[in-house]
Amino acid sequence: MSTVSLDAAVLLDIIDIQTEIACQGLDLGGVMQLVSQRAATVCRADGAAVELAEGNEMVYRAAAGLARAQLGLRLRREGSMSGLCVDRNEILRCDDAELDPRVDRDACRKVGLRSMLVVPLRHEDQSVGVLKIVSSSVNAFGAWHAQVLGLLSTLVGAAIYHAVQNASNDLYYRATHDALTSLANRAQFYDSLRQQLARAARCHGHVAVVNIDMDGLKAINDTLGHRAGDAALCEAASRIGRELRAEDLAARLGGDEFGVILVGVRDRCGVASKCQALTTAIGAPFEFEGRPLPLGASIGFALWPDDGDDMEQLIELADQAMYRVKHGRRAGSGAGS
Repeated sequence: MSTVSLDAAVLLDIIDIQTEIACQGLDLGGVMQLVSQRAATVCRADGAAVELAEGNEMVYRAAAGLARAQLGLRLRREGSMSGLCVDRNEILRCDDAELDPRVDRDACRKVGLRSMLVVPLRHEDQSVGVLKIVSSSVNAFGAWHAQVLGLLSTLVGAAIYHAVQNASNDLYYRATHDALTSLANRAQFYDSLRQQLARAARCHGHVAVVNIDMDGLKAINDTLGHRAGDAALCEAASRIGRELRAEDLAARLGGDEFGVILVGVRDRCGVASKCQALTTAIGAPFEFEGRPLPLGASIGFALWPDDGDDMEQLIELADQAMYRVKHGRRAGSGAGS
């Protein structure tokens, strides 16, 4: 692909993205999600994703737009354009997924994409994944897009380097865990949920999806500052973790929202009991620098397969259940919205 000149507006966008990446610090998952969102915008694509090569699979670790529903999805590395990009360590373009033999056609149809551009993400001279933009139209991308995506992939590569250099954890851990709380991040939550639902389907088991939203974090941030807010988040994360079994998973989904996957559960009563235990644990007294901080949480859940067999539907139902709890608490206390 030939080199093209980028206009000033695009270069300013890339500088702005670099500034936003710096604000993410060592949160590699946050960096990858940010770049996937901005790549779709800057390249005027329908969607974008960051996939990491993990063994013989390519895993969606960040996704935006058309690719968003694929977050956490695992695909075979062999037979996919992303896997080929990693193996060859070069930029690849697909103009029509229905005609290109290099792509996983079934996977493309599920996403709804017809064309894509894939560039390798490099760490220590090795391709460790790809940054990809996608479109529902054919022939959507050219040399201009390749150059922009190449610059953005360099930013992600630098973030990978600094995240791994400045921590004892490996690349996989940094990409799948929240930097502040050390819980799993959103991408890992989706990845684990897909796997647990598949396992439960084979064994005729049950899985609960739990949504936890902290109460009062904004007030803590506004009155005592973000150091106190971060301390509250970390304490809530720690309390959630202590209530779970080794086979369960807790994740920080973003902001003051947490998600929990409970595996091998028997019925709704058991899940409701665990949610009550989580509510009690999070709401226990807590002090930060000698000042008491009121911690609390609204918690809702959905149960597979009783409430449905679609992952996105389960997540939405758990979210709705959480908001019913939150609104009921506000109504009971007479507080306004």
